[in-house]
Amino acid sequence: MDIREIQTSEIEEARRLLYENGWEHRVADPDLFNQLVSKSQRAMVAVEGEKVIGFARAICDDLSNGYLSMVVVDDAYRRLGVGRALVRAVMGDNPRITWVLRAGRPEAVPFFERLGFVPSKVAMERGRATSPDT
Repeated sequence: MDIREIQTSEIEEARRLLYENGWEHRVADPDLFNQLVSKSQRAMVAVEGEKVIGFARAICDDLSNGYLSMVVVDDAYRRLGVGRALVRAVMGDNPRITWVLRAGRPEAVPFFERLGFVPSKVAMERGRATSPDT
């Protein structure tokens, strides 16, 4: 398995991976997903052979704050360390950066806890509009 920055030729395969794993509401539009990737400071894939088996992206100022936005691993490769490797690669090794994420899926909470994340008592959120007109 190789973990590396996403290549332009892999964006559609990464989008399909997300789509097939519960992110269809966020990645249905290929053009929007392409923009999400291009505007992320960090976007990485896990590749086995020629197949994209995982994807993660983050927004980070590289000094103080980082936001882990999307993490997904192909079902057939879960529980093999792929997600852990992706998250660690995206976060890098700067211990001065505070990383946050939205763990909206209860089944994901134990995974992120094993990576050192804890529930926050200080975060607030302003949700996105549910339609383009609002």
